[in-house]
Amino acid sequence: MRLPPRWVRRTVIAPAVVLSAFTLITTLPVWLIVATALTALIPGYLRLPRVLWMVTFYLVWNSAALVCLFVLWVASGLGWKVRSPAFQRAHYVLTGWFLHLLFLQARWVLRLQIDVEGDVAGASLTGRPVVVASRHAGPGDSLILIHALTNWFDREPRIVLKDTLQWDPAVDVMLNRLPNRFIAPAPFGGDRPGRATSLTEQVGNLAVGLDANDAFVIFPEGGNFSPERRRRRIDGLRREGRAAMAARAEAMRHVMAPRPGGILAALDAAPDAGVVFLAHTGLDRMITVRDIWRELPMDKRIVMHGWHVQPAEIPAGREDRIDWLYGWWERVDGWIGARATPQDA
Repeated sequence: MRLPPRWVRRTVIAPAVVLSAFTLITTLPVWLIVATALTALIPGYLRLPRVLWMVTFYLVWNSAALVCLFVLWVASGLGWKVRSPAFQRAHYVLTGWFLHLLFLQARWVLRLQIDVEGDVAGASLTGRPVVVASRHAGPGDSLILIHALTNWFDREPRIVLKDTLQWDPAVDVMLNRLPNRFIAPAPFGGDRPGRATSLTEQVGNLAVGLDANDAFVIFPEGGNFSPERRRRRIDGLRREGRAAMAARAEAMRHVMAPRPGGILAALDAAPDAGVVFLAHTGLDRMITVRDIWRELPMDKRIVMHGWHVQPAEIPAGREDRIDWLYGWWERVDGWIGARATPQDA
């Protein structure tokens, strides 16, 4: 759906979320009784009550975040100092608190377990910024990654995100106050007509000035993995005359061919940054809304694995960097494939 303008999101959608949270909370006993009565008809252990509880919690969580953000806005002089270092840090701390609460509930209600392997946040790159290039597959994987970076590894992430995530009021307000970039992905091979600044330039500008505890987060695939998107990406490479890249992309079964422009722009803007390549499994089969409903309650174990690259190990030339990126993406694909279930293969 087309994203509405900011004033609509602030004056219509955000108040509607707060009103929905209030309405659901005041009528929750009735809904719980109905959900419990119907639960025997729905497969999955207490599926309806658990989903109802998570929906209620998410609306209340979102509303509480909006209230806290409003308080910070007032305290900053009605937004006058909201971009100052002190208030930027306050927003990162607030983000960490709310993500911690969200995943506490997910662990309890949905029995969601997150395990970390390897060097997810660049522990071997302590004291310098990192560019985190992550696989993109399944609902909420970006939130899981930001939760890990913020709460477990004390990094301050800068994120390149799809603009449609601004439908969520708390995400919209919080992340627009921090150094992040919401973008409308262009068709494969170029920018949208009429755009004043290219996507590559926007990403490069966001990576300028990274400091020692910053993590620049980008999803080189440009969207959540699906078989149809993977096929279109391969077809796009062939139309561009990149037959060798198309062949390599076709050999990768669990990821889409990466778009190199964004990550190369980030590396150019932050030459002292190391790189972390991130893979994860556990949400692979949750592509459509029907898939998500089928998989609930989740009872999922999500495994995140990271590999770090020191700045000196990053090739210098553009074509060499593209080849290097594809090589790492093939490694990510191999790691996922080694853990794929028969249904995923």
